[in-house]
Amino acid sequence: MADHRGPGTRTKARKRALDILFESELRDRDPLETLAERVDDAEPPVRPFTAEIVEGVTADLPLIDKTITESLAGEWTLARMPRVDRNLARVAVYEMFFTDLAPEIAVNEAVGLARELSTDSSPDFLNGVLGRALRTLRETYPATPRTTDDRDRGAPAEPDAAGVPDEPDADGVPDQPGDAEPQPADPPAPHADADPKD
Repeated sequence: MADHRGPGTRTKARKRALDILFESELRDRDPLETLAERVDDAEPPVRPFTAEIVEGVTADLPLIDKTITESLAGEWTLARMPRVDRNLARVAVYEMFFTDLAPEIAVNEAVGLARELSTDSSPDFLNGVLGRALRTLRETYPATPRTTDDRDRGAPAEPDAAGVPDEPDADGVPDQPGDAEPQPADPPAPHADADPKD
């Protein structure tokens, strides 16, 4: 029997965080101001997980952007990435480095949102970039226990073991990410900046 469930609660929260980060960059505005505006509007209400992502990406942006830049291949630069892809990568790197979520799930979530919101070549491109970032995480911090104090030390911590299922949504059912560890892919040919689809 086919599974007809829609996106999980956390996936929706990630998408909302992406919207806030994307809008803030487009308007050259502090993401925390945009977040505060969305919280005040409450249409729809901002989930706590959305706020956590926006606040975390904003707090750790220099390290996150450095990690993405070092994970790009060839002639790619952070500025050259489409805005959607750049902000999806930021969300994924934040989740990989600063949360208890299994990093493979962070990669899968970002790739899934890229498939929905960005260009045809974006999922493979992001999979490659985030796969290299994941390798860096494991090589650089192989034995550091993950704690909430990692941000204060400016260093990411070792991820949970591979294959850990995604966290349950509000309905108690985990999301269904792919099982395979992401494999780095070569970047696609340059493509135009893509706006999120409605």
